[in-house]
Formats: sequence, structure tokens, C-alpha cells
Amino acid sequence: MMKICLACSAGGHYVEIMMLKELFGKHDHFFITVERENTKDLPKRSRAYFVEDTGKSMVKMLKNFSQTWKIIAKEKPDVVISTGAGAAIAACLIGKFMGSKIVFLESYCRIFAPSRSGRFVYRFADLFLVQWEKMLKFYPKAKYWGAVF
Repeated sequence: MMKICLACSAGGHYVEIMMLKELFGKHDHFFITVERENTKDLPKRSRAYFVEDTGKSMVKMLKNFSQTWKIIAKEKPDVVISTGAGAAIAACLIGKFMGSKIVFLESYCRIFAPSRSGRFVYRFADLFLVQWEKMLKFYPKAKYWGAVF
């Protein structure tokens, strides 16, 4: 059985990753996310870790990186699947460094321009998926997967 880390920010990124439940639900999995209204009950249903919401703060980014390092070192996932944003960047980077495969699904709302987290993770992702064919011009090595909704 594969161990999967599901790394995403709250809100729409979390909603999109939950659309993949059929794929990860049969495997040992855990979440790395931030605590907000739609994620606060997550630990009651799944193994979940809340990390610092980075925003655009370097101090918060460093705290997030430290928290995420400890989680990835403890859990040792085979794969990190991410739908992006600040809570996900550290998980993808640290996971890659520690030998995990990285799968990134660019957000559904990204139709005309890439996300910051997508641009960063694209460089080292093992599989990079887009939900709009138009996004292939920004990510030529990506695979068009269609919408998760």
C-alpha cells in the first residue's frame, strides 16, 4: 500500500483535492493544510496536520517549512499530491528532497495564467497535471487531465 501526503491550502485547493478521494482513499494518506473553516474538522475524519499559512510573509514561510519538514520526516510518504498554494510548496519541495514522487494538479481556476505554486513545483514535479488545455502553453511537459469537478 502506498502512503500519500495530500498537501494543499484551505478553501478551493482543499475542495479540489477532496475531488480526488477515489484515488487516494484506498491508500494510507494524511493531509498537510492550514486551519480554516472548511478544514478545521479534518482531523476528526483523517490524519491531518495544520501548518502556518504563509501568505507573503518570509517569517511565516520559514515556520511553515520547519513544521512541514518534521511532518514529512515522520510520515515518509511515497507520493505527495498537491493542488497548490502556500501550504503545499514546502511539502512538495521537502518531499522531493526526501525521495517522494511529486504530483501537482494546477488549480481549476487557472485558465489563462499559471499560479505561483504551480510555476515553482513544475520544475521538479514527477507528474504535473492541468485542468485546461490552454495551460499547456505555460507548462509544455504537463499532462492535460480535464476538470476534477
